[in-house]
Amino acid sequence: MKERRKMTKAAKTEAIWAYCFVAPTIIGLIVLNFIPAINTLYQSFCKTGDFGRGNKFVGLANYKAVFSNMETWQSLLNTIKYVIIEVPLGIVIALILAVLLTKEIKGRSFFRTIFFLPMVCAPAAVAMVWRWLYNQQFGLLNNLFHTNVAWISDPKIAWISVGVIGMWSIIGYNMVLFIGALQEIPHDYYEAATIDGANSVRQFFNITIPLLSKTTFFLIQTRLIGALTVFDLMFMVMSKTNVALQKVQSTVYLFYQYAFTNGNKGYGAAIVMLLVAFIMLVTFVLQKCEKHFIADL
Repeated sequence: MKERRKMTKAAKTEAIWAYCFVAPTIIGLIVLNFIPAINTLYQSFCKTGDFGRGNKFVGLANYKAVFSNMETWQSLLNTIKYVIIEVPLGIVIALILAVLLTKEIKGRSFFRTIFFLPMVCAPAAVAMVWRWLYNQQFGLLNNLFHTNVAWISDPKIAWISVGVIGMWSIIGYNMVLFIGALQEIPHDYYEAATIDGANSVRQFFNITIPLLSKTTFFLIQTRLIGALTVFDLMFMVMSKTNVALQKVQSTVYLFYQYAFTNGNKGYGAAIVMLLVAFIMLVTFVLQKCEKHFIADL
């Protein structure tokens, strides 16, 4: 057997400093992520008492109640509908903008800043502006188009209106990532395609999209997780007295209602664990699809 080499004094010092630098991140992950996650899993099997004390173990009772409650499945359906609007449209529009803003056009930096601006705005400010835009009586949209549409209080279209806000808020982030990826594509590919007679459209579908596949899959996965856990947007746009709330509220919003408004933290924890399982399933499928897609390129 080979003898293990002893670390030199300099190597030990370097290792100690390395641990010191990563220690705050590790401690933060343990305190802010791992411990709450384990506690949430534990609470999902309990009937929680006041202020988190006096928990009574009830086994799978919370899960049975969650699965038998149609409100849970309605909230999951609402969340999926929100994802269908925010994720595909947010990525497609961001890709088109990124392609346009990598070309030599006048005011390119200004337009990049404008499209990224929603990312640095406070969610509360974004919600207030869009609630004003959607206002049925005094809103800009109804006054501009001379309509009388209840954008966020009509159950048939309220989920679309909220999805548009989410899409608008995330386009800038997606666009910046696409711009970074586009700048890494060698220009020689486009020059060779031009010599072969390929127009801009064919270059976009045959060169740009395949070479952006990794960035695209990364955005799809991260935005799916972000959209499936949406809360703040719906909480600030949809009031509790809104008649369309039941058709719009997300799964996390339902968790908030049960855990913090109704004080039933065990039931709320079971809702969260159901959502976590669904997200893990979706992520697993996407990763499998990514491996097959990239392998075929």
